[in-house]
Amino acid sequence: MNVLVVLIPVSLILGGLGLAAFLWTVRSDQYDDEKGNAARILLDD
Repeated sequence: MNVLVVLIPVSLILGGLGLAAFLWTVRSDQYDDEKGNAARILLDD
């Protein structure tokens, strides 16, 4: 039972770090694809 006292906060901290990293990547526009697959099929490269 004492292990849960350590594991629950550690898992919450790691989950929060993962969420913060995901939100950082979304806000820095790393998922924007201006030439997506829909437009890429129409272009002659």
